[in-house]
Amino acid sequence: MKIAVCIKQVPDTWSEKRLSPSDATLDRAAAEGVLNELDEYAIEEALRLKEGHGGEVTVVTMGPERAADTIRKALSMGADAGLHLCDEALHGSDACATSDALARILAGRGFDLVIFGCESTDARMSVIPAMVAERLDWPQATFAAEVQVAAGVLTVRRQTEAGVDTVTANLPAVVSVVEKINEPRYPSFKGIMAAKKKPVETLSLADTGIEAATVGLAAAWSAVTDFAARPPRAQGEIMSDDGDGGRRIADYLVTNRLI
Repeated sequence: MKIAVCIKQVPDTWSEKRLSPSDATLDRAAAEGVLNELDEYAIEEALRLKEGHGGEVTVVTMGPERAADTIRKALSMGADAGLHLCDEALHGSDACATSDALARILAGRGFDLVIFGCESTDARMSVIPAMVAERLDWPQATFAAEVQVAAGVLTVRRQTEAGVDTVTANLPAVVSVVEKINEPRYPSFKGIMAAKKKPVETLSLADTGIEAATVGLAAAWSAVTDFAARPPRAQGEIMSDDGDGGRRIADYLVTNRLI
C-alpha cells in the first residue's frame, strides 16, 4: 500500500509570532520552524498501517527551502521518501491555492491513501484535507480517531457529540486524524542517520504545471488589510483592605463590566 502524508512546517507554538510589515503575511523567519505537531499523529498512523500491511510512506510538503527540515524529521521517524514543492511564487498562498498544489503533486503517483493531521497550528482552518479530496475526486473521512484498511476499504471511527460514527470508503481516499488516535514515536539515532540517505524529490511550479499567477499572495481569495501589535499588558491595580475590600472589588468588577 502506498501512503502519502501531507505535513507542514509551522512556527514553534511557544514562539512570539508577528506579521511582516511588507505584505501582512506571517513572518515565518522570525520564529523557529517546526513540524506541525498534529501532523506527527498522521505520520505515526501511516507508519502503523505500513507495518500492518506493507508498502511505503511518502511525506509531502509545500514550503520554502527550510521546510526540508520537516521532511527529514518525518523520514527519521520512519517514512521512506519525501516530496517537497518549493518555489518562491508560492509565498502567501491561501487554502485554495495550497490544496490545488498538493492535489497536483499527489495525482498520478499511485497513492492508495493520503493522510493529514486534522489542522495546522498556525492557521487552524481544518479545510485542506476536504479540499484536496474534492480536487482529486476521492472520498474523504475526516477527524478520524481510529483507522483501519482491509480489502481495499477504509474504515474510520470518529467521536461526535451524538456518539461514535463509523465511516467507510473505497480506496484511494483521503483521511485526516485527530491527536487522540495514537502516540507518535520519537526518532531514534538509527532513524536520524538513515534519514540522511532517503530520497527527497524537490519540485518547482514548472514541474507540476501550476501557473504562478494562480498561487501566491496576489491570487489569494482573502487578504489582511490592516493589523496592529498587541498592546502591552496593563499594570494591575493593588487594593488595600481596610475593611471594605469586598465592596471595592465588587465596584471595580461592575465598573469594568465584568459582572
